[in-house]
Amino acid sequence: MFRAPSSVVGLILAAALAAVLLGDAALRAGVGEMLLIAPWVLLALWGVYALIFAPHVRIDARGIRIHNPLRIAEIAWARVTDIDMRWQLEVHTDEPRVYKAFGGPVAGRPGRPSLRRDEERGRREPPAIRDLVVIQDAWESAREAADAAGGVRRVWDIPSVISLAVLIVWVIIALFISGGVR
Repeated sequence: MFRAPSSVVGLILAAALAAVLLGDAALRAGVGEMLLIAPWVLLALWGVYALIFAPHVRIDARGIRIHNPLRIAEIAWARVTDIDMRWQLEVHTDEPRVYKAFGGPVAGRPGRPSLRRDEERGRREPPAIRDLVVIQDAWESAREAADAAGGVRRVWDIPSVISLAVLIVWVIIALFISGGVR
């Protein structure tokens, strides 16, 4: 799985901040008032989860799975025609369509100092380039043995969509109860 390490840190910090804010609201104003404030805090936490933590790229023997905010694309290796990186990972298919991964390896800005050393070439490479090579190697090795019947499957991230809908309903209810909407 390829996910930015900073996304894990960001989610942990956001969850800790949300817990402190909701705990403080419960202690100072009571549980009832905290329940009116909670959907706003949880909506911000949901945003951090959906936009920063959830996006990732996963590879296995069957293909590549690109998990973007609210959408998931599962692409069989047989359908992949090219894997490249512009600003983020791009998977080209025979449809022809390009799937961009908002999570996973991303290209650094030009002139950025390298972080990992490539022992084979005797030079340092950015982690995104190294991850791209790993993904391309997995594609190349699986391409010959890939099932030609494999396809491209695009689906909604149902848990994220349902949790967003629940939070929006909770926000509307809290607005009516608190008198924010008359």
